[in-house]
Amino acid sequence: MSPSNRGRPPAFERDQAILGAARLFWRYGYSGTSTRALTAGLGLSTSSLYSAFGSKAGLFEEAVRNYAEHYREIYRQAVAERDIADVIERVLLDSVLEFTQDTDSHPGCLISSAAMADTTDTLDTKAYIADLQDSNAEALRARIDEAIRDGQLSSGTDPGALTGLIQAVWHGLSAQSNLGVTRQELLETARLAHGLIVQRLAPHAG
Repeated sequence: MSPSNRGRPPAFERDQAILGAARLFWRYGYSGTSTRALTAGLGLSTSSLYSAFGSKAGLFEEAVRNYAEHYREIYRQAVAERDIADVIERVLLDSVLEFTQDTDSHPGCLISSAAMADTTDTLDTKAYIADLQDSNAEALRARIDEAIRDGQLSSGTDPGALTGLIQAVWHGLSAQSNLGVTRQELLETARLAHGLIVQRLAPHAG
Protein backbone atom coordinates (compact mmCIF):
# COMPACT_ATOMS: atom_id res chain seq x y z
CA MET A 1 0.00 0.00 0.00
CA SER A 2 1.38 3.41 -0.93
CA PRO A 3 1.92 6.00 1.84
CA SER A 4 -0.83 8.21 0.38
CA ASN A 5 -3.39 5.42 0.84
CA ARG A 6 -2.54 4.51 4.42
CA GLY A 7 -5.37 5.21 6.85
CA ARG A 8 -7.94 5.51 4.07
CA PRO A 9 -10.64 2.84 3.81
CA PRO A 10 -10.96 1.01 0.47
CA ALA A 11 -13.56 2.31 -1.99
CA PHE A 12 -16.34 -0.02 -0.84
CA GLU A 13 -15.75 0.79 2.81
CA ARG A 14 -15.60 4.47 1.96
CA ASP A 15 -19.03 4.25 0.35
CA GLN A 16 -20.37 2.49 3.43
CA ALA A 17 -18.81 5.13 5.67
CA ILE A 18 -20.46 7.91 3.66
CA LEU A 19 -23.83 6.14 3.88
CA GLY A 20 -23.47 5.59 7.62
CA ALA A 21 -22.48 9.21 8.18
CA ALA A 22 -25.36 10.45 6.03
CA ARG A 23 -27.79 8.46 8.18
CA LEU A 24 -26.40 10.04 11.34
CA PHE A 25 -26.51 13.57 9.89
CA TRP A 26 -30.06 12.96 8.62
CA ARG A 27 -31.19 11.75 12.05
CA TYR A 28 -29.38 14.16 14.35
CA GLY A 29 -28.47 17.13 12.17
CA TYR A 30 -24.99 18.43 11.49
CA SER A 31 -24.31 20.06 14.85
CA GLY A 32 -26.01 17.21 16.72
CA THR A 33 -23.66 14.62 15.21
CA SER A 34 -20.34 14.66 17.04
CA THR A 35 -17.06 13.37 15.73
CA ARG A 36 -17.20 10.77 18.50
CA ALA A 37 -20.63 9.61 17.29
CA LEU A 38 -19.30 9.36 13.74
CA THR A 39 -16.24 7.32 14.67
CA ALA A 40 -18.35 5.01 16.84
CA GLY A 41 -21.07 4.62 14.23
CA LEU A 42 -18.68 4.06 11.34
CA GLY A 43 -16.18 1.89 13.16
CA LEU A 44 -13.32 4.26 12.31
CA SER A 45 -10.68 5.79 14.49
CA THR A 46 -10.54 9.58 14.64
CA SER A 47 -7.25 9.53 12.72
CA SER A 48 -8.76 7.33 9.99
CA LEU A 49 -11.80 9.60 9.66
CA TYR A 50 -9.59 12.68 9.35
CA SER A 51 -7.26 10.91 6.93
CA ALA A 52 -10.14 9.85 4.69
CA PHE A 53 -12.34 12.96 4.82
CA GLY A 54 -10.26 15.75 6.33
CA SER A 55 -12.80 16.69 8.98
CA LYS A 56 -16.39 16.23 10.10
CA ALA A 57 -17.31 19.06 7.72
CA GLY A 58 -15.51 17.31 4.87
CA LEU A 59 -17.42 14.10 5.52
CA PHE A 60 -20.73 15.97 5.66
CA GLU A 61 -20.05 17.79 2.41
CA GLU A 62 -19.09 14.57 0.63
CA ALA A 63 -22.24 12.84 1.89
CA VAL A 64 -24.50 15.69 0.78
CA ARG A 65 -22.87 16.01 -2.64
CA ASN A 66 -22.96 12.26 -3.18
CA TYR A 67 -26.70 11.93 -2.61
CA ALA A 68 -27.68 15.28 -4.10
CA GLU A 69 -26.22 14.24 -7.44
CA HIS A 70 -28.89 11.54 -7.62
CA TYR A 71 -31.50 14.28 -7.98
CA ARG A 72 -29.53 16.08 -10.68
CA GLU A 73 -29.56 12.85 -12.66
CA ILE A 74 -33.34 12.51 -12.20
CA TYR A 75 -33.84 15.94 -13.78
CA ARG A 76 -31.40 15.18 -16.59
CA GLN A 77 -33.31 12.05 -17.52
CA ALA A 78 -36.73 13.65 -17.06
CA VAL A 79 -36.17 16.63 -19.36
CA ALA A 80 -35.06 14.25 -22.10
CA GLU A 81 -38.61 12.87 -22.35
CA ARG A 82 -40.48 13.87 -25.51
CA ASP A 83 -43.82 14.61 -23.81
CA ILE A 84 -43.94 17.36 -21.19
CA ALA A 85 -46.45 15.31 -19.18
CA ASP A 86 -43.83 12.58 -18.91
CA VAL A 87 -41.22 15.15 -17.91
CA ILE A 88 -43.29 16.34 -14.97
CA GLU A 89 -44.25 12.80 -14.01
CA ARG A 90 -40.64 11.63 -13.96
CA VAL A 91 -39.43 14.60 -11.93
CA LEU A 92 -42.02 13.95 -9.24
CA LEU A 93 -42.40 10.17 -9.20
CA ASP A 94 -38.75 9.28 -9.76
CA SER A 95 -37.80 11.67 -6.97
CA VAL A 96 -40.25 9.98 -4.60
CA LEU A 97 -38.71 6.62 -5.44
CA GLU A 98 -35.30 8.12 -4.66
CA PHE A 99 -36.48 9.70 -1.39
CA THR A 100 -37.93 6.42 -0.18
CA GLN A 101 -35.25 3.91 -1.08
CA ASP A 102 -34.46 1.19 1.43
CA THR A 103 -32.43 2.62 4.29
CA ASP A 104 -29.85 -0.12 3.78
CA SER A 105 -28.65 1.77 0.73
CA HIS A 106 -29.97 5.32 1.18
CA PRO A 107 -30.01 7.78 4.10
CA GLY A 108 -33.12 9.76 3.17
CA CYS A 109 -33.25 13.18 1.51
CA LEU A 110 -30.50 15.26 3.09
CA ILE A 111 -31.44 18.28 0.97
CA SER A 112 -34.54 19.05 3.04
CA SER A 113 -33.47 17.47 6.32
CA ALA A 114 -32.60 19.24 9.56
CA ALA A 115 -28.94 18.59 8.76
CA MET A 116 -29.03 21.36 6.16
CA ALA A 117 -30.75 23.82 8.48
CA ASP A 118 -28.11 23.79 11.20
CA THR A 119 -24.87 23.69 9.20
CA THR A 120 -22.42 26.49 9.88
CA ASP A 121 -21.93 29.37 7.48
CA THR A 122 -18.34 28.24 6.94
CA LEU A 123 -19.48 25.21 4.95
CA ASP A 124 -20.14 25.57 1.23
CA THR A 125 -22.76 22.81 1.22
CA LYS A 126 -25.71 25.19 1.28
CA ALA A 127 -24.30 27.11 -1.66
CA TYR A 128 -23.77 23.84 -3.51
CA ILE A 129 -27.38 22.76 -2.87
CA ALA A 130 -28.66 26.16 -3.98
CA ASP A 131 -26.64 25.88 -7.19
CA LEU A 132 -27.94 22.34 -7.73
CA GLN A 133 -31.54 23.42 -7.26
CA ASP A 134 -31.06 26.39 -9.57
CA SER A 135 -29.54 24.11 -12.20
CA ASN A 136 -32.44 21.67 -11.93
CA ALA A 137 -34.98 24.48 -12.12
CA GLU A 138 -33.26 26.02 -15.16
CA ALA A 139 -33.27 22.68 -16.99
CA LEU A 140 -36.95 22.21 -16.18
CA ARG A 141 -37.89 25.73 -17.24
CA ALA A 142 -36.03 25.35 -20.54
CA ARG A 143 -37.99 22.16 -21.21
CA ILE A 144 -41.27 23.90 -20.33
CA ASP A 145 -40.41 26.76 -22.71
CA GLU A 146 -39.86 24.17 -25.44
CA ALA A 147 -43.18 22.49 -24.67
CA ILE A 148 -45.00 25.82 -24.99
CA ARG A 149 -43.37 26.48 -28.37
CA ASP A 150 -44.28 22.96 -29.53
CA GLY A 151 -47.90 23.34 -28.47
CA GLN A 152 -47.73 20.67 -25.77
CA LEU A 153 -48.69 23.31 -23.21
CA SER A 154 -51.14 26.16 -23.53
CA SER A 155 -49.59 29.32 -24.98
CA GLY A 156 -50.77 31.17 -21.89
CA THR A 157 -48.63 29.03 -19.58
CA ASP A 158 -46.24 31.01 -17.38
CA PRO A 159 -43.03 28.96 -17.52
CA GLY A 160 -41.60 30.55 -14.37
CA ALA A 161 -44.75 29.92 -12.36
CA LEU A 162 -45.04 26.33 -13.58
CA THR A 163 -41.40 25.64 -12.76
CA GLY A 164 -41.94 27.13 -9.31
CA LEU A 165 -45.03 25.00 -8.75
CA ILE A 166 -43.28 21.77 -9.69
CA GLN A 167 -40.30 22.66 -7.52
CA ALA A 168 -42.60 23.49 -4.61
CA VAL A 169 -44.33 20.12 -4.95
CA TRP A 170 -40.90 18.44 -5.14
CA HIS A 171 -39.75 20.10 -1.92
CA GLY A 172 -43.01 19.24 -0.19
CA LEU A 173 -42.66 15.58 -1.13
CA SER A 174 -39.06 15.60 0.09
CA ALA A 175 -40.04 17.16 3.42
CA GLN A 176 -42.89 14.68 3.87
CA SER A 177 -40.55 11.77 3.18
CA ASN A 178 -38.30 13.01 5.98
CA LEU A 179 -41.33 13.05 8.28
CA GLY A 180 -41.96 9.37 7.61
CA VAL A 181 -44.77 9.51 5.06
CA THR A 182 -44.80 6.20 3.19
CA ARG A 183 -43.71 5.70 -0.39
CA GLN A 184 -47.23 4.75 -1.47
CA GLU A 185 -48.75 7.88 0.07
CA LEU A 186 -46.10 10.09 -1.53
CA LEU A 187 -46.61 8.45 -4.91
CA GLU A 188 -50.36 9.05 -4.69
CA THR A 189 -49.75 12.71 -3.85
CA ALA A 190 -47.24 13.04 -6.69
CA ARG A 191 -49.64 11.43 -9.18
CA LEU A 192 -52.48 13.72 -8.11
CA ALA A 193 -50.29 16.81 -8.42
CA HIS A 194 -49.07 15.64 -11.83
CA GLY A 195 -52.60 15.00 -13.06
CA LEU A 196 -53.89 18.37 -11.89
CA ILE A 197 -50.98 20.24 -13.45
CA VAL A 198 -51.26 18.49 -16.81
CA GLN A 199 -55.05 18.86 -16.92
CA ARG A 200 -54.87 22.55 -16.05
CA LEU A 201 -52.22 23.39 -18.63
CA ALA A 202 -53.30 21.24 -21.57
CA PRO A 203 -53.89 23.18 -24.84
CA HIS A 204 -57.56 23.85 -25.53
CA ALA A 205 -59.08 21.53 -28.11
CA GLY A 206 -60.16 23.01 -31.39
